[in-house]
Amino acid sequence: MTFELVRWRLRWMVPVLVLLTMAMLAGLLAAARADAGEQQSTEVIVQLRDGTSLDEGRALVRSVGGTVSRELSIINGLGAVVSPAAAEALERDNRVRAVSANAPVASSGQSLSTPSLLQTAFNQSVRAEKAWAKSVVGWGVGVAVVDTGIAGQLPDFKLSTDDPRSRVIASAVVNPNARTAGDTYGHGTHVAGLIAGNGNNRTGADPFDADYVGTAPYANLISIKVADEEGNASLIDVIDGIQFAVEHKADYNIRVLNLSLNSTVAESYKTDPLDAAVEEAWFSGIVVVTAAGNAGTADDAVSYAPANDPYVITVGAVDDRGTDSVLDDQLASWSSRGTTQDGIRKPEVLAPGAHLVSTMSSGSAYTTMCPTCMVGTDYMRLGGTSMSAAVTSGVVADILQARPSWTPDQVKGALMNTARDVPGVGVEPQTDVAMSLLSGDSRLRSNTGLTPSTLIDPATGKIDMTKADWSRASFRSADQLLSAPWSPSASWRCSICSGDGTAVDPNASWRASWRASWRASWRTSFSK
Repeated sequence: MTFELVRWRLRWMVPVLVLLTMAMLAGLLAAARADAGEQQSTEVIVQLRDGTSLDEGRALVRSVGGTVSRELSIINGLGAVVSPAAAEALERDNRVRAVSANAPVASSGQSLSTPSLLQTAFNQSVRAEKAWAKSVVGWGVGVAVVDTGIAGQLPDFKLSTDDPRSRVIASAVVNPNARTAGDTYGHGTHVAGLIAGNGNNRTGADPFDADYVGTAPYANLISIKVADEEGNASLIDVIDGIQFAVEHKADYNIRVLNLSLNSTVAESYKTDPLDAAVEEAWFSGIVVVTAAGNAGTADDAVSYAPANDPYVITVGAVDDRGTDSVLDDQLASWSSRGTTQDGIRKPEVLAPGAHLVSTMSSGSAYTTMCPTCMVGTDYMRLGGTSMSAAVTSGVVADILQARPSWTPDQVKGALMNTARDVPGVGVEPQTDVAMSLLSGDSRLRSNTGLTPSTLIDPATGKIDMTKADWSRASFRSADQLLSAPWSPSASWRCSICSGDGTAVDPNASWRASWRASWRASWRTSFSK
């Protein structure tokens, strides 16, 4: 073979060899990535057993190669980033009660339909106007809205036409990725308006003056922002938000907690960390109202926290057809109903939740999702059990203004035992605030014979303090970027800590480590 022939062959063989080598390397890299994917770390919630301290829990997480992301003292647990193998090792350890995925939570805002009605009639459906006639309007009652924030500067949230101060009296930001104290997503502002919006505070020149009013138009609101600016939130964010409400119950007279959201992972209420947190709030004297969800009659429709918890008030949705009469009200086909994995029938009550007009945050994401759903610039028509839960939270605030000594169990009994049946449904009664106010002793009974979460001490009705080195959560004033200038009270956010649990703020008694990774989106369904 001549030298020229060899050189000619090498000229075309070298590129081919290079291409083959690159293909082999690509295959090896893909395989390596697949193997790595199988072991990719994710965030979980580790609940510790009785007698195991959080310090022991942190050491245990580190021993399996994991990293502690947050402390969840309200449930004697930790947020941790671990591999699947490490999660299995933790589950097998006798010091661990349960390991749950830090699942995303989903708002229960169900539909953004084309507007067909200019005003809503839900107050007549729940007979709130009967309570208003007796000056029962939620005066002084604090309703904590665990959501995407509230646009507290809207006129609907003013103290009065003459007093521009906001009835959003406090703002807590617990999501580490949130950049503002306001509502850039929109869901929380709509929920807040159904609870305590008051269009009567708009001027006479405003075309929407007095058109839209929540069921408790003079109640106070506490905004607990658990989502980031895109509406992303996780179970840990929501648990932190609930802890804020429990810690600051006396500061803001928080008597009602609205949770218009659901977990995206079904788990028994006995071990689910979110269910444990809402029971702690309930036994602390806060009435917890939650959305049933929008899965209709699916087998697992009511199997998601906190809607599956037997203690809280789970609310389904009816369509009030836009009329004052309740005779034409219909159960919304998409409203979740059925039996939980623990044999609990849900929901307990129904409330209007279809095509309801309420307040909306200007420029928020919701306004771009359905421009035709906008009513003017400050209102929007939405539907879902998120909305029916909000209507019910306002009703509860009215009841507690008139009956401040009632316990959460008594309030739930009053709603369940005086509600009116929806035609064609029967077994799922509709909230009636006027009748609830007239409840006697025999109608104030509920939650008898229930078994609390395994994290709750049956003797005290509280989370067993021996399960953790219990300390109150430490919240510090938000920086200027997170301030809420419309709020007459302080804006707060959780203290930020390092990954090993050492507080950045040496005075902080509650420590958590915020993480930006492995966070899932808050999803809203637009199928109806």
